[in-house]
Amino acid sequence: MDNNDLFEKFADFLNEFYKDKLVKAANEGKRSLDIDFSLLEKFDVTIADYLLENPNETIGVAQKALKQIDVGYLDDNFRLRFFNLPPSKDIRIRNIRSEHIGKMIVIDGFVKRASEVRPEVSEAIFQCLDCGSNLTIIQTERMMHAPIECENPACRNRKSFKLVDQKLYDARWVVVEEPFEITEGERPSDLRVYLKEDLTSPKMQNKTDPGNRIKTVGVLKELPRRIKGTPSRQMEIYLEANHVESVETEWEELEITPETERKILELSKDPEIYTKLTNSIAPAIYGLDDVKQAITMQLFSGETHIQKDRSRVRGDIHVLLVGDPSTAKSALMKVVSGLIPRGRYVSGKGVTGAGLTATVVKDEEFLGGWVLEAGALVMTNRSLCAIDEFEKIEKTDLVALHEMMEQQTISIAKANIVATLPAMTAILAGGNPKLGRFDPYLPIKEQIDIPETILSRFDLKFALRDIPNVETDAKVTEHILLSRHFGGEEATPIVDNDTFKKYVAYARKNCHPKLSREAADEIKNFYLGLREHSGEDSPIAITPRQYEALIRLTESSAKIQLRNNVTTEDAIRAINLMKASLRQFGFEPETGKIDIDRADGARATSAQRSKIRIVLDVIDELGKTYGKDVPFDEVVKMCRMQGVESPEEILKKMQQEGIAFNPRPGMISKV
Repeated sequence: MDNNDLFEKFADFLNEFYKDKLVKAANEGKRSLDIDFSLLEKFDVTIADYLLENPNETIGVAQKALKQIDVGYLDDNFRLRFFNLPPSKDIRIRNIRSEHIGKMIVIDGFVKRASEVRPEVSEAIFQCLDCGSNLTIIQTERMMHAPIECENPACRNRKSFKLVDQKLYDARWVVVEEPFEITEGERPSDLRVYLKEDLTSPKMQNKTDPGNRIKTVGVLKELPRRIKGTPSRQMEIYLEANHVESVETEWEELEITPETERKILELSKDPEIYTKLTNSIAPAIYGLDDVKQAITMQLFSGETHIQKDRSRVRGDIHVLLVGDPSTAKSALMKVVSGLIPRGRYVSGKGVTGAGLTATVVKDEEFLGGWVLEAGALVMTNRSLCAIDEFEKIEKTDLVALHEMMEQQTISIAKANIVATLPAMTAILAGGNPKLGRFDPYLPIKEQIDIPETILSRFDLKFALRDIPNVETDAKVTEHILLSRHFGGEEATPIVDNDTFKKYVAYARKNCHPKLSREAADEIKNFYLGLREHSGEDSPIAITPRQYEALIRLTESSAKIQLRNNVTTEDAIRAINLMKASLRQFGFEPETGKIDIDRADGARATSAQRSKIRIVLDVIDELGKTYGKDVPFDEVVKMCRMQGVESPEEILKKMQQEGIAFNPRPGMISKV
């Protein structure tokens, strides 16, 4: 296409569709204007197609056409940025090929790592030392280029040039990785993206920091790769960004219109609001009312308190779900992680300490040395991270959670980088017991392979048990049929996800409840009673952290009704939730005793107890006679006397699970 023709068409397009916006941009001192590609396509499909195939030439002509429009003063570096390209230009990073080089494409992904914003030279002015002429060289490569020869016909010097001036712009390199949902079973591919000028402003820098998901329109370019100083046949590719937008909505960017605000305020006055919000979380999953209520409280969170000595008490609530297979832990966690901005779901088997917190990587060529790479907990700052298969995280990697779960920071000191990163993240963790199914007669620390120091940091813990019950099973099966196969009304949230998300954002931003003396006394009396009744035999530890958890839950309860004062009703709601959590682990708060079989009101007999528990008791009993190492045959004999079938198989399973071992042939000992 002829450049003059292109110039005239772009001038007409900008005059017709964007003159008012350009005038406004000039008055406000803006440095760029977003152009909707679909409008350009409607105006003239020829120049729209030409832009996609020859972006560098077309954008250059469009920039010149911009200067012909009378809109007032525009900065020399004012840029046109194109968005809303056709779906055919959305290219998956792993599918980028040589045919895309020089073309305008769109990529979507998470920022994996990023360099600092640094100035780069756009134009360099050199002086010829022989004749004194000034030569302007536009810099387009990574290395600075000097003139080949003096432009003065009488001089033609090729050697002596001095850099006398230069024009600078800000630039930044980021590495964008494919979103996880399209890379299952594969290693995510990544691509370097080059940002410059207004794309590095403080606001845009926040949007392109590690952890953010962005959609980038740009021109794919190549760079020669060097191996030990020698040019290689293989090229390095990168995307020179033209337009960047956030894919995920941040808390601050959730648009709450006056109409939405009225709806939220109306909902907050509804006496049934707690039930409505609880039932709106994963309605396709039947039951789990206490767990869903705890998660609702977790999403709204308590208040962060900064003490006078500058110490900080977290407001985020951590919840642990331990339970039998098929109790819908993973499904619930997946749904919850998508309910609020920046939420993430990760699985414990594929998690490392660096993947959870942060790591330092070396990228000398593009990012300029050692750079920080954010992990899942940093990416979910001020949000929620759902960690499935929690007990399968390696012990060395679990250490990374100690600081994060209480202080809510992540400290890193690697290479030449010493940093403390914010990680104000609520954790929703799910795990399975060591022995496959949950045994209420064993303390939780013996059933799930997690250090007690981590367990104590969870505000609420729930044991999800799959106990056959004719009435409940009938309700579950009917719920599944109704929600999945016959209409789906059962699985429709009462408060839709968009309203739920905005409700949480509105409450977090505008509501900061203060604890009343009456509510504080209610919590204090309950906690003191708990401490009095709990002891070494308790299946779950009661520590001052449970007291702080009660305060957080109480504040969260007040936030749900958008109240700035915490009432006794909020305290009672938090206490009831804590009681429900404790009872699931066999601890009866009123008596301090283990009481699982509440339905019949009877204490469980040895015949009702789990077989593994009986075997453990037998080993303890025989240990009084034989010492630490007990004869295997004696254990089998006594177990049979107590009605345990196939004790050999149970002992074998205990050895596989690491509960017992053979110190020498014919003997067995507890770990």
